[in-house]
Amino acid sequence: GEALEVNREVNCVTDFIHGCEDQLQKLKKQKEKGLLYGIPISIKDHINCKGHISSGGMVKFLGQVKKEDSVIVQVLKHQGGIPFVKTNIPQTMINYDCSNLIFGQTLNPLNHQKTPGGSSGGEGALIAGGGSILGIGSDVAGSIRLPSSFCGLCGLKPTGNRISPPGCSDRPFVPTVMGMLGPMARDVDSLALCMKALLCQEMFRLDPTVPPIPFDEEVKFRVAPV
Repeated sequence: GEALEVNREVNCVTDFIHGCEDQLQKLKKQKEKGLLYGIPISIKDHINCKGHISSGGMVKFLGQVKKEDSVIVQVLKHQGGIPFVKTNIPQTMINYDCSNLIFGQTLNPLNHQKTPGGSSGGEGALIAGGGSILGIGSDVAGSIRLPSSFCGLCGLKPTGNRISPPGCSDRPFVPTVMGMLGPMARDVDSLALCMKALLCQEMFRLDPTVPPIPFDEEVKFRVAPV
């Protein structure tokens, strides 16, 4: 309900992921509860979810319904998370604004005269507006960090190849800097929990190219003083 309300105000959601309630009922029957048990998670538009498109803001991808969840979505579900919406991006995702010809302009919930930033702008707007508590964005040159800054959130671009990258819509170019999927939330603890959940044996099993290094619990306490 909150996501719908925020979307009405700032136009940040591109799709609602069907099967959420079925997944929750299935989770309730499982004995082992994952680290993200029952948490609704928003997903950036270009990350593949089974039965949905990954447009990247481009008309050419509108007819391509994905047949499989990306690795990161599979791992989120394995940990009890519930991907429930896909969020808006700028066309081609190389832009610090958040608009495209398919879904239109996303606004900053803190000030509707401003942009939420990009390219994970839909994520920034939805989380800042109170419609999601945890989201997955991606970052090549600031696409998690900029909307996090513009919307007053916390975001993390992990080290290259730390999280499985496959399962995203094709780009019309090859960036020279490695893009990474990463979490966005309102506080650092949520980012740490998400990273701990993602860096699990299921991730390493599904994508053997990811180094099997678990999350370091102490890493967030080893920030150098400014």
